[in-house]
Amino acid sequence: MPDREARISGELYIGLMSGTSMDGIDAALVDFEPSRPKLLGHCYQPWPQPIRERLKKLSQPGDNEIEQLGNADIAVANHFSEVVGELLRQTSIKPWQVRAIGSHGQTVRHRPDAEHPFTLQIGDPNQLAEKTGITVVADFRRRDMAAGGEGAPLAPAFHAAFLRSPAEYRVILNLGGIANITLLPADPKARIIGFDTGPANTLMDAWIHYSQRHRFDAQGAWAAQGQVIPELLDRLLDDNYFKRPPPKSTGPELFNLEWLNQHLMNQSKYRPEDIQASLCALSSHTIIQTINQYAPDCERVICCGGGTRNPTLMQQLQQGLDATVETTAEQGIDPDQIEAMAFAWLARQTLQHLPGNLPDVTGARHPVILGGIYQARTND
Repeated sequence: MPDREARISGELYIGLMSGTSMDGIDAALVDFEPSRPKLLGHCYQPWPQPIRERLKKLSQPGDNEIEQLGNADIAVANHFSEVVGELLRQTSIKPWQVRAIGSHGQTVRHRPDAEHPFTLQIGDPNQLAEKTGITVVADFRRRDMAAGGEGAPLAPAFHAAFLRSPAEYRVILNLGGIANITLLPADPKARIIGFDTGPANTLMDAWIHYSQRHRFDAQGAWAAQGQVIPELLDRLLDDNYFKRPPPKSTGPELFNLEWLNQHLMNQSKYRPEDIQASLCALSSHTIIQTINQYAPDCERVICCGGGTRNPTLMQQLQQGLDATVETTAEQGIDPDQIEAMAFAWLARQTLQHLPGNLPDVTGARHPVILGGIYQARTND
């Protein structure tokens, strides 16, 4: 049995991320002992379709929500524990060697503009700690909200810690279900801001699933077959969210099929692939417009998230931006794992009693230590 000193001295953390696209769970095993975080292993598990559908339904008001939420909370935690177990098996790491799991949870409702603002991520951390035998840090977003913030985005603090450069102005662009940016000026005294620009993949994923029963547009091939519909794109761009100044955050609670249908008016007049092309253009246009407005001196845009595998979207971004567009792979960080790595780092911040939010990003009144700590069972 490992001694107490061995448990305390480790710098291994696991980050768990399931984003707004609700495609699956990313788990990253990260070593923070080097000067830069080192990814030791990662594991991905797609959501089974029945659970994915339940999670999608929970993102919108519906019937019997409390019962549905309670069941989904445990089901999600069970899948989280499975992917952690598989990651440990692949890397030959024992639970006692891991200081903590940083679990983002699965967002099912994010309402920063409600009368009483709230955000809700499920995946019961009690179950996760019990099943894995590893301390869990979870529920990161609500403490920032308690301090007056939007609870999102939180990854910019990780971006600032490890991707900022004194040699150039950088923008970190996360292309998940929702697109968010982190502005990293070269001047170390300049403030860092970040916010959600709007949809990245969420509308494209929803539309191709509705029209073709595919979970996502592989390689952006379907969007590439279509032609942008100018009048539809103009209607989509007229949404008030795009006009709001930061800090701001959003999710599929706003950008969903119902929102799209309100703007389509009569979808039968459009080819489905042209609608997909217009949704891709909406994502790229709003990202480009935002970067040009808030970071006109940006020299490099570093992308991460599932959207980096969409050449159609990436090509549009490169064409619309004067800056170099690349992925975090060029910085030595897997584009698919950066958010999971960010939550491993946020768990470390919490255990070290350090803040994990950036008030200029979330709008919080002050920095706060994020998340609750759910201790692993003792082996003593």
